[in-house]
Amino acid sequence: MKVDRIQVCELVDPPQRVLAMALDRVPAGYPSPAQDYSDTKIDLSEMLIRDQVSTFIVRVSGESMQGAGISDGDELIVDRSVQPRDGHVVIAVIDGEMTVKRLSTGPAGVVLKAENPDYPDLRVAELSDFRIWGVATTCLHHL
Repeated sequence: MKVDRIQVCELVDPPQRVLAMALDRVPAGYPSPAQDYSDTKIDLSEMLIRDQVSTFIVRVSGESMQGAGISDGDELIVDRSVQPRDGHVVIAVIDGEMTVKRLSTGPAGVVLKAENPDYPDLRVAELSDFRIWGVATTCLHHL
């Protein structure tokens, strides 16, 4: 899976962009006619972005991360201030090419794991030009 485009998140202060939120969870099974609507407001930037200066949106292309719920054309919110750890979904740069993969670190070294059995994992060679560009924190998946 490749990174298609990187976009800076620009948040306008004030006014904050807020949306109405229901107080109860919405069941995926049978609807409840007793559920009331609430005019409670949420701020998506407050919910999704921890560090505005270090946060970017990247659009992904490809299908190697489908098992992680990331599809072709989805956008990822990527925070460059998050310290990457084993198991994180990361934007990595290998020899000048950006890719989205799950980070795996261990005795065998660094492996960038695909989340689709049709795609190979990428073992990072010791002499590769390799760095983690950022950590994906949220996937904006299109239905």
